[in-house]
Amino acid sequence: MRELKSVNCYTVKKRSGPADISAEWNSPDWQSVQPVRIDRFRPESRAHQPVAECRLQHDGQGFYGLFLVRDNYVRCVTTEHNGNVCQDSCVEFFVEPPGSQGYLNFEFNCGGTMLIYHIRDCRRTEAGFAEFSPITAREAASVKVFHTMPTVVDPEITGETTWRLGFSLPFPLFESRFKNLSVKSGQTWRGNFYKCADGTSHPHWASWSPVSTLNFHLPECFGRIALG
Repeated sequence: MRELKSVNCYTVKKRSGPADISAEWNSPDWQSVQPVRIDRFRPESRAHQPVAECRLQHDGQGFYGLFLVRDNYVRCVTTEHNGNVCQDSCVEFFVEPPGSQGYLNFEFNCGGTMLIYHIRDCRRTEAGFAEFSPITAREAASVKVFHTMPTVVDPEITGETTWRLGFSLPFPLFESRFKNLSVKSGQTWRGNFYKCADGTSHPHWASWSPVSTLNFHLPECFGRIALG
């Protein structure tokens, strides 16, 4: 296993059943869950630094997550699955199960369009990553997304805008992708949470666990994610 340079650690609270990913931030389903603060901005970012947080929990069957973003300069034009959603107002969750078989990057623009790859070797090549595979349409159908913004936001909203995005990620998706993985409480996974908006008028790049360069695909910078 690669040396873990980051000391960031988050414990995923266990619940007795599915969480409502469409619920309000401080609803009964979410108010007791400690949030991750996505506040480590890269110096390449413009002056705009949105407030972004994520709450994450699990019920033994899957992850349930809820992002809350207090934003400006919100834009969203990508509507095709596995399109370039990071150009839009976007939130992301990268997660690596134990076993060193790579990680899944879940990227969601504010309109709910997602990009999901299984990345085994994140070195960059002319064709993309050295070794990766997009998840299939059938796998993608198992991922549920809730979003408060319209699917398309164009022109850009320059005023203050608060938006939420909820997601559920079934553990069988991970178990089908990672050999011999059996998800259970007590495991320590690794990962990171991000906020970006590459193609807006005020691009920015923020993370929970700091990244050493302007590149979110740095597993050595992932923090610890413990399953309660």
